[in-house]
Amino acid sequence: MTLNSEAQQTGVHPRPVVGRLPKYAAGKPPVEIPGLESFKLSSNENPLGPVPAVLELLHGKLEVHRYPDTTCTLLRTALGTFLDIPADDVVTGAGSLGALNQILAAFAGANDDGTADEVVYAWRSFEAYPICVGLAGARSVQVPVRVDGTHDLPAMAAAITENTKVVLLCTPNNPTGPVLRTAETEEFIRSVRSDVVIVIDEAYQEFVRADDAVDGISMYRKYPNVVVLRTFSKAHGLAGLRVGYSVSQPEVTAYLRAAATPFAVSNIAEQAAVASLENYSQVVERVQSLVDERDRVTAGLKALGWDIPEAQGNFVWLALGADTPEFAALADSHALSVRAFGNEGVRVSIGEVEANTRFLQICAAYTKAPRRS
Repeated sequence: MTLNSEAQQTGVHPRPVVGRLPKYAAGKPPVEIPGLESFKLSSNENPLGPVPAVLELLHGKLEVHRYPDTTCTLLRTALGTFLDIPADDVVTGAGSLGALNQILAAFAGANDDGTADEVVYAWRSFEAYPICVGLAGARSVQVPVRVDGTHDLPAMAAAITENTKVVLLCTPNNPTGPVLRTAETEEFIRSVRSDVVIVIDEAYQEFVRADDAVDGISMYRKYPNVVVLRTFSKAHGLAGLRVGYSVSQPEVTAYLRAAATPFAVSNIAEQAAVASLENYSQVVERVQSLVDERDRVTAGLKALGWDIPEAQGNFVWLALGADTPEFAALADSHALSVRAFGNEGVRVSIGEVEANTRFLQICAAYTKAPRRS
């Protein structure tokens, strides 16, 4: 039974915006192929998992009958030390997505006079952006990324109107891969009204190796309207525990605390995040091994003549256009799940060594590679 038919029978109807929202499509599991080990390369997960200290901490944890500290004092204190910022400038959330929803709840939505605030962001970018913006009651203003997968910051600046309340900058951009550079980002920030909240979404920050990549924390220190989003889901391997946070100056943080979901981060998740920070050198080692694999994959694709955007996250982007479904099906037939985006392209997460090698073998045999025209 569909949602619409169910609603007709019960008389229950959602807000009109719900019917207009795109549906979030999580990365699907791999197809089981006899004789082949299956690998999931569709969700940008860290295949190495959390560091040993976190696994040891999680073993036998039974404190699920107690509410967590709603402000995550232990984690905020640890992050304050780790980032050299005031702990009070940190607001935790259920992953960076939960932290983003808190920002939108505080600053963008439907106004008392019936008008909708606008949220500007690059597209294609993080798939959840239009869903979150729509549910907040705001209007999405999507600015196409350039052919090389980068943000078109001048076009984004031109798209800002008197109704714009929030701008989202995803760096590295998911799913295309490039980062924003410091100089261009500062120029953009200075061109935007100071009452517009500029969110720098850095879910993959630990994987970045570009020397001139923008650092969100540096921007937050300099510009009061900048909010930084980060997460423990990717580099720290805690995707299933849902721990993220925002960093902003006190005049912004006060509103985010008012909009924050109570008890969004569990005690177990908070303790795991703190333990991961305490063993950050091991996190760095694991991330570097994935970066090495990313570089091997990108070098292999380029050697095959494939034209791909700069990859600074834990994934690569294949702009396959109309051939996207065909390539995704081919990967499925080799027990690899990849993330297909309509007729735009395929995002492939960096996974286990064997998985990455098999992916390159598939690409070597595929005759419709994206090439520079």
